[in-house]
Formats: sequence, C-alpha cells, structure tokens
Amino acid sequence: MARPIWTGTLSFGLLNIPISLMTGEKRTDLHFRMLDARNNAAVRYERVNAETGDEVPWKEIVKAFEYDKGNYVVLEPDDIKSAAAEGRETVEIEAFVDAASIGPQYFEKPYVLVPGKKAEKGYVLLRETLKRTGKIGISRVVIRTREYLSAVMPQGDALVLLLMRYPQELVDVADYKIPEGKPSDYRVTPKELQMAEQLIDSMSGEWKPDDYKDEFRARLHKVIEKRLKQKGVVTPEEDDREEVEESTNVVDFMSLLQKSLATNKRTPAKKSAAGATAAKKKPVAKKAAKKAPAKSAKKATKKAAVRKAG
Repeated sequence: MARPIWTGTLSFGLLNIPISLMTGEKRTDLHFRMLDARNNAAVRYERVNAETGDEVPWKEIVKAFEYDKGNYVVLEPDDIKSAAAEGRETVEIEAFVDAASIGPQYFEKPYVLVPGKKAEKGYVLLRETLKRTGKIGISRVVIRTREYLSAVMPQGDALVLLLMRYPQELVDVADYKIPEGKPSDYRVTPKELQMAEQLIDSMSGEWKPDDYKDEFRARLHKVIEKRLKQKGVVTPEEDDREEVEESTNVVDFMSLLQKSLATNKRTPAKKSAAGATAAKKKPVAKKAAKKAPAKSAKKATKKAAVRKAG
C-alpha cells in the first residue's frame, strides 16, 4: 500500500475536509546504467569539489543562489521552508472556475486526494458539486518545500489534485509563427472542412485509457530479452506501415481525406520533405553504384594501355 506524501486538509470557505495526499502516477521507464566499454565496470556519478577535485560528502553540501557570476549567497534549509505558505499541509481552494477555461498546457502532475476517517460526507459533497457545476477548484499546495499552483477536480468517485504551471513557465504561442486568419486565407475549401469533419466523426469513440499501451517500452523489453539470449547486434524489425509520399509542398487534402474515410484509418506520420526527396533518389543512387565499377574498369584499362605504350 502506497504511503501518503502528507496528511492534512482540503479547505474551501469554512469547510475543511481531512485528506491524505497520495501520488497519482507510477513510473514505468526502463532505467539504464552507464558502463565503461573497456571492462563493463559501472560508471559512478560523484560530487566533486571543482577546486580540489576531492569528493564531497552529502552532509557538507549546501544550497546557494548565484546572484552574480562566481558570487553566491548560501541558503539554510529553514530559509527555503520560510518562503512556503504557512498551511504546509493544506490544499486551500481560492476560487472555482469553469473546467473548460483552462488549457491543457497548464496541467503537469496528478495526485489523488483520499478522505480521512469520517470525512466522506464533505468529500462527496465537494465532488458532486463540482460535477454538477462543471467547475474545478484552483488552489495552492506545498509539497515538500515548494509551493505549487494546483487544481482540484472530480474523476469518477475520486477527487484529484493536478499540479499546474504558472503562466511565467509557459512559452507564449505568439512567439512562434502560427497561421492566423480564416480557413479560406489558406485555400481550405468548405468541402475539405466537411470531409475532415466526416473523418473525425468516423474515428470518434469513447475514451478508453486501457486501449493505449506503452508500445516503445514493450518493444524495448523484447530487444533486451534478445540481448540476454544472444550476442551481437540486434536488428530492429522493419516498419511495414504504408508511407504517404508527396513530390511537392502542396498536399492534396481531398484525396487524403477520401482515402482516410474509405479505409477508416489514420494517415501515418510522413517523413520530412528532405527525407522524401532522398528516398526518391535512392533508385538513381543504386543505378549509379552499379555503373561505377564499369567506369572504374574502363579507366583501369586505359591506364594499362598507356603504361604499355610507355
């Protein structure tokens, strides 16, 4: 059974609900060790003093802020704690907003709020009210030593807490070149829009998270198993997905939409234009490669004739 990160309260207005903050994710990444290729010995990461080259024990390490190049101010653990809010074990909801009003880029990491003993009524009251109103609670929470902006929202029978990014942590999309204006400004026709809607409708369904697996991790496991059973290089299987080619930068959306509607399949991600061009030039390269030995042979014959004449 997972242990709570901390036990405290969820509060809004005058209502306080005892809760436990539980992690809402589990890491499934495969972790690799760094080895020295010469003798397969493990490579260690060491904390080394930049001036003496000596290893520094953990107890001698302190946190410092570099306010100017080469100049630091050392912070004590209590200094960092003092910057956090007073309610260190409280999820305090400051406002309720429409769930649809917050873009997905603001959400970062999930936690689960579990009600304490005899706190079920307040928990259910908040959960059901959020469901009926379509609102989510914007709150602040301190996890370890840092204060985070967060959102409390219902998910099935549970209340989940999602850590959020502050606006200052996000890149303004205006910094990038994004196509603005009407669809007609980019020669998008009403017929193309209609067919795109039909395609989306034909591919629409209920969200079933269990249908999606970490396929990369599964394939990597197979590669590791092969490595355990045999020596040498493991050759990856070729991707047999159909590739969509294009000879120019102009894409025939109508034909792609018609084909997608007919097959009820998504168009696979295509390669870059440079990659596509290189792929088309491959047959020519092969022919040139075949002819190259013949030319080399002719040159060798001519050189031999010159030598004999000499």
